[in-house]
Amino acid sequence: MASRILSSILHAVILHKLVLHHAKHGYDHTFSMMQVDDALEWLKRNGVDWSRPLRVLDLGCGSGTFGGALLQRGCDVIFADEGDWLEKDLPRTRFRKINIDSDSLSPLGRFDLVVCSNVIEHLRHPTRLLASLSSLLEPGGFVYLSWTNWLSPWGGHDFSPFHYLGPGLGPKVFDKLHKRPRLLKPYENLFPTYIGSTLRFLRQQAGIEIVKLAPRYYTELTWLMHLPILREFLAWNCVVLLRRR
Repeated sequence: MASRILSSILHAVILHKLVLHHAKHGYDHTFSMMQVDDALEWLKRNGVDWSRPLRVLDLGCGSGTFGGALLQRGCDVIFADEGDWLEKDLPRTRFRKINIDSDSLSPLGRFDLVVCSNVIEHLRHPTRLLASLSSLLEPGGFVYLSWTNWLSPWGGHDFSPFHYLGPGLGPKVFDKLHKRPRLLKPYENLFPTYIGSTLRFLRQQAGIEIVKLAPRYYTELTWLMHLPILREFLAWNCVVLLRRR
């Protein structure tokens, strides 16, 4: 019985599949779609109803992979980010230019689902966004919120695992050893975020509630998210499903 349970978990967990694909092909479109498809299945299992067309906001959309997948599923999708980096086959008429860190989000409207994937660790003022989430939702609407917490193995992104030396020393040691440019710089476009403090802030928001939380790439191990301190290191990426009350 135990071996069957373990086999079932390993079959479902996506992290090792991502690692193997990245080692062979790098960060390509297939790599992104593996993450998106897995996330959409998780949303479906946790009550997001695909039987009706949803009005969706892909907030901090980047290339628009997540929103594009929802568009193909018949959803009415709006893409929003500071710059237009959408894939060439996505409609520009659906793009809204916005600085999530400083602009008001209210002109974007209200949605049945807001997707905010790997965004808050790049914001100088993440609580400003978190406090605004309920205002983006129709009653009963959902938010898919995921981010890479600082103490995870990938917390430093392109200079991981040197981030464990701290946001100051870590990048300096990485630069000296590797001598190649980094895209991300602490306190410029990458900011330390923590699961515990983020969850506490979300629980203080009157208009929204936490439905489910999990390590994004091994969602079957939800119990890890109930281990303070340890979860900061064991969750490669945190995902929270929120709902407007």
